Amino acid sequence: MSKDLYIIAHNIRSLYNIGTIFRTSDAIGVKELFLTGYSGHPPRKEISKVALGAEESIEWKHYKSLNYLLKKLKKNKVKIIALETNKNSINYLKFKPKFPLALIVGNEVRGLSSSILKNVDQTIFIPMNGIKESLNVGIAMGVAGYYIISKK
Repeated sequence: MSKDLYIIAHNIRSLYNIGTIFRTSDAIGVKELFLTGYSGHPPRKEISKVALGAEESIEWKHYKSLNYLLKKLKKNKVKIIALETNKNSINYLKFKPKFPLALIVGNEVRGLSSSILKNVDQTIFIPMNGIKESLNVGIAMGVAGYYIISKK
């Protein structure tokens, strides 16, 4: 079984966050990055400014339709994991990854919709100890991503 990790960045509005996701994906050894919905994609100077060349070293594709991509990944036996806080989420530190795996991160403000969450295999969350309810999407992806690859 492949121990590949994929990242899906869905409807990320900030090109700087996309740059962070590229750079972090490269750092943790992501097999491929999928940018979906209205997420920006290279070539863009705002992405390059933060990615520092990772946008050229990591494999990536843009899909308008997240549903199409999810069906394609599931057909290839890729487990779909959402990073989102909801009633079905488990603490990311209790998550036991099974590979190949795709981690979805969503919009900076709205996160992932309930219709998307119905199509995932599991939902994980990062506990917050302060007054804010979430981390920056790129940081959250890095925290969860590093944990997941540590379990390979």
